[in-house]
Amino acid sequence: MSSSSSPASAAPGSEQPPHVVEDCLGLVQLLSDGTVRRSTDYSSLPLLGDMPSDLPVQWKDVVYDATHALRLRVYRPTSCAAADEEEEGKKKKLPVLVYFHGGGFCIASYEVPNFHAGALRLAAELPALVLSADYRLAPEHRLPAAHDDAESVLSWLRAQASGAAAANEPWLAASADFDQVFVCGDSAGGNIAHHVAMQHGLGRLALAPARLAGCVMLWPYFAGEERTSSEAASRDAGDFMGTVLFEQMWRLALPVGATRDHPAANPFGPGSVSLDEAATFPPVLVVDPDRDVLHDRVVDYVARLNAAGKPVELVVFAGHGHGFFVFQPWGEASDELIRVIRRFVHGGS
Repeated sequence: MSSSSSPASAAPGSEQPPHVVEDCLGLVQLLSDGTVRRSTDYSSLPLLGDMPSDLPVQWKDVVYDATHALRLRVYRPTSCAAADEEEEGKKKKLPVLVYFHGGGFCIASYEVPNFHAGALRLAAELPALVLSADYRLAPEHRLPAAHDDAESVLSWLRAQASGAAAANEPWLAASADFDQVFVCGDSAGGNIAHHVAMQHGLGRLALAPARLAGCVMLWPYFAGEERTSSEAASRDAGDFMGTVLFEQMWRLALPVGATRDHPAANPFGPGSVSLDEAATFPPVLVVDPDRDVLHDRVVDYVARLNAAGKPVELVVFAGHGHGFFVFQPWGEASDELIRVIRRFVHGGS
């Protein structure tokens, strides 16, 4: 296990030698003294082999938060690179899709091959400028660290839109349509997208001169102390991508002692801010695989947005489970997902 160890915000252990109290997929181990062992070897997961080498996309890594050494990867389609195209004397601009990866707030990175592959497809086929961002992971950095980092990404993007010389990223300056910014994420990233929408709607996350045009939530990762029917069925069935794993990840990700009704997990829990308090809310696209352990919770989320008068569209992928775009970025369902997102981002054009 290639790993690094660091302390986590957990209750101190006894004077006995530290022992493993949580082992998440062999990738993250929390010890009784609060130490974390983290592996960077994801070979135990169903990852991609060879990827197509002819996708017309270029990419590079950029630091968006020097204090925490956090980076994002910028993807720009080369076949329609805005910096090189002229339309009626104007340089063509592309929408900006800010993408946050899944992993239960505990694992993964934009560098994992599957997330990289998905970002390549989104950039090439929407087309769009895609900013795939990393954020601090739990349990070393428990929530709200990931939510705070997402706000930092959007603040970095706002600085880019303002044209500040110190913040100038040339690909964005040349190619980005800052009036068409979309926040997207799968699983934990979908949770992050909701958080961004709420903070922006509450007036706590300024984006101007950039504009939040919409959010794309792919099987968003929410929870609650009271299990839904789909969560209970998954626990009984022992699904790999199911209740047992997800509840373990929440134990690792939430503040010590918090329950799954914490606002970071349950947007409708007793301590959560009401949707009615968000003065504005961007149009939302929610993608729900109907075999997902979170199916009931996602359907309820959409119903509550509708009841609050928030603009939301639900697209159900029948017969598919949690994370299908991540595990099979080039499958038939993923082809259709790209078409669905393209329509949402480009308004049917």
